[in-house]
Amino acid sequence: MVQKINGIFEARRGKKRMKRTSYFSVYPSSSSSSVLAHSQRLVSVQSMLRQTGRYRTLERDLMELQERKLFEYFLVVALHKTKAGVPYLPEVTQQFPLKLERSFKFMREAEDQLKVIPQFCFPDAKDWAPVDNFPSETFSFVLTGEDGSRRFGYCRRLLPSGKGRRLPEVYCIVSRLGCFELFSKILDEVEKRRAMSPALVQPFMRGIMEAPFPAPGRTISIKNFLPGSGTEVIELCRPSDSRLEHVDFECLFSSLSLRLLLRVFASLLLERRVIFTADKLSTLSKCCHAMVALLYPFTWQHTYIPVLPPSMMDIVCTPTPFIVGLLSSSLARLKELPLEEVLVVDLGNSRFLRQMDDEDSILPHKLQAALEHVLERRKELAFFISFSSLEPSSLSSVVSEAFVRFFVEIVGHYSLFMGGSDRDEESSREAFRKAVSSKSLRRFLEVFMETQMFAGFVQEREFRRQGLKGLFEMRAQDYLDSLPGSENRGVNKFLKGLGHKMKFLSKK
Repeated sequence: MVQKINGIFEARRGKKRMKRTSYFSVYPSSSSSSVLAHSQRLVSVQSMLRQTGRYRTLERDLMELQERKLFEYFLVVALHKTKAGVPYLPEVTQQFPLKLERSFKFMREAEDQLKVIPQFCFPDAKDWAPVDNFPSETFSFVLTGEDGSRRFGYCRRLLPSGKGRRLPEVYCIVSRLGCFELFSKILDEVEKRRAMSPALVQPFMRGIMEAPFPAPGRTISIKNFLPGSGTEVIELCRPSDSRLEHVDFECLFSSLSLRLLLRVFASLLLERRVIFTADKLSTLSKCCHAMVALLYPFTWQHTYIPVLPPSMMDIVCTPTPFIVGLLSSSLARLKELPLEEVLVVDLGNSRFLRQMDDEDSILPHKLQAALEHVLERRKELAFFISFSSLEPSSLSSVVSEAFVRFFVEIVGHYSLFMGGSDRDEESSREAFRKAVSSKSLRRFLEVFMETQMFAGFVQEREFRRQGLKGLFEMRAQDYLDSLPGSENRGVNKFLKGLGHKMKFLSKK
């Protein structure tokens, strides 16, 4: 499957991938309109970088998790009325643990989060009325701390046991760990115990919290007593690679045409402001998470709120980059706000409600064509993995590999510019950019290299240079190994002419 994807990119891109070039070479002539559009994008991204200031590299959070618990707290959120004639308000009815035994900073931040979490659990609180039946739904949200660190809220919304018309409640687990399937399994067990007796939930969650934090790929066993069944052993496995956890690419592809999806992807690479709208919480949550997953090996460094409560809608007026999801019921209010330049994506009708009109021309055209071709054939390619049936995991693998290959074509040569002696920063960046032969790719890199995503990517690779290699690092090495001998020698000779391999630094 990987070979087939690589073959499609090679056929579209052509044979020559990297080249020797002078520091002082310039772009060949282009149309004045494309040059103007390129200049405007470059100015816009540089301006955004100045506004947002320094970033915190989010991937480092995962390296700190070994000393943490599996989750930070568990909540039950229900709807209540303060008085007749007013909408329902979400409130925390249960919390575990009751006391937060950590640093003052953690406690203060946790207390602030506890105030807003109910709104994330019920962003549609004003639309609710008691019902007889309600199919349970699972969704998630993201909380961003003052330092840029993220916590995930994993939610199960369902009707409590009982008869007659009643309001739903939400079970919510807040964790620093991004593993949707693992926490979904925990929520299954919580739901089963709460249906028997609410008193069974807290002992179960205490056992989860006291369990050792699982390393990637490892399984932990939790023993818990269940009336009528005796002592049960529940196994929880943390995946070795959680990139595709909580990612439903097919929901994204069924909500957006391929052309629109790639235009949104291009906008995110330039760290623009993007708003998604949908009728259902699950659609918003799934599509936002899927779009962010497509950015791997890069990490979105800015505001990310898959489901934005209406009370926080002023966030969309900020001049800094964001990805937010809004329920369609909030669209009327959105239109009244003084928005900056923003892309508004209607997932329910596969259309843009607002755009900047250059989204089709952002990506290098040959690579965009190759990516589009692979995605058009994603089900066919997935068949080669599963043979007998189209497993969702196979489709996810095809989509993931397609976008990884796209980034390999763009920055797969990054390792050639890392290590060795320090050199002039601007010279190093120019050498990296001009090492590719495609004019459109060099233009794209000139803008993309100004983003915080790119700066974080470089910093992470410097930080963990001797660490384990992920999927992208392996694919990038395969790419470099596949370069024809003369092409590889040309690149190495070019680097030696600059003074051996240069240390590739992100912009300060």
